[in-house]
Amino acid sequence: MTMGRFLTRLATACALLGAAPAYAQHSGHSMPMTAPPPASGMDTMRSTGMGAANPHAGHGAAPAQVPAAPAPADPHAGHQAMPMMSGQSMPHTGHTPPATQADPHAAHAMGSGTPMSGMQAGHAMSDPSPSVPEAPPPAAATSGPRHAADTVFDPQTMAGARETLRTEQGGLTAYKIMADRLEYRARDGRDGYLWDGQGWYGGDIDKLWIKTEGEGTVGSKLEDAEIQALWSRAITPWFDFQAGGRQDYRPDGPDRSYLVLGLQGLAPYFFELDTAAFVSQKGDVTARIEAEYDQLITQKLILQPRAEIELAAQDVPELGIGAGLSTFEAGLRLRYEFVPDFAPYIGVEYERKVGKTGRYARDEGEDAGSTSFLVGLRMWF
Repeated sequence: MTMGRFLTRLATACALLGAAPAYAQHSGHSMPMTAPPPASGMDTMRSTGMGAANPHAGHGAAPAQVPAAPAPADPHAGHQAMPMMSGQSMPHTGHTPPATQADPHAAHAMGSGTPMSGMQAGHAMSDPSPSVPEAPPPAAATSGPRHAADTVFDPQTMAGARETLRTEQGGLTAYKIMADRLEYRARDGRDGYLWDGQGWYGGDIDKLWIKTEGEGTVGSKLEDAEIQALWSRAITPWFDFQAGGRQDYRPDGPDRSYLVLGLQGLAPYFFELDTAAFVSQKGDVTARIEAEYDQLITQKLILQPRAEIELAAQDVPELGIGAGLSTFEAGLRLRYEFVPDFAPYIGVEYERKVGKTGRYARDEGEDAGSTSFLVGLRMWF
């Protein structure tokens, strides 16, 4: 080797050593200066006579007239690359990023206000919620007749056909008879029985209702019974207004006839209500409110809480009724519907006569309150 070539290579090595600190400053990492390549690398370059292009062109490297020299070891080996943020440029322009740094949002829709980075440029973006026109319907949509068939057939003929359809289908008459409570009542020393049933016949709007209930003691005569005949008219999809008459039968007391005004239907949360006010031929005014609710445990096993209260506007001593709240009942019935129209049940019920009504009962030698265990049947057809 000539002395001139030796001096040239020595100058190249010195230039590389001077460029290493500048490279570290541009990398964004705090690191020590990289040592020069080992002698084995120089020997390889010497034997092949080839030199690699400097990958850090423009970062404080030797002037362009200096011959190419072998590249030093990558100072970023083992370092995790910084993720590229939107709006940033790569610190080493011209480097090809590794495959692991591919844009994670490729092919994702972006909002209109998000700036795009260099790697995101060229990705297709679409509006995920394109605006839908909300124009009103055209006037022609409501300009035709009420019934489209009238544009093809004679309107009078079609009006008669619609009335026939309403009469034969919408005006269909039907009926239902239900024994809501047919039960045996086991209580301390005085087992009893009770029935409570109702039925109706009519259409969707107007119906005739028949209601009856009564109770007595097993092995003894009937205590009391009543029957009501009511005209019922639907005033909402959920409630019927009812008006009619009621007749009571009491073997040990005076009978009474009443004028009845009431409401019956389905309240919010599926509470069944039956309310009525009664005015007797003697001018006595009383009222009754019944409420029950079907709680489905399964599709066939149903728990029914039930409550009933009776009120009076004045004392009626001959009937054993005192003014105000006179009687209340609260009970639970657990029934099993083998089919919807046949459901035996068991239950318990507490009945209490309060105020003057309780005093009248005690004067007659009766208990003001009692608890009954029930076995009964609910059925309809």
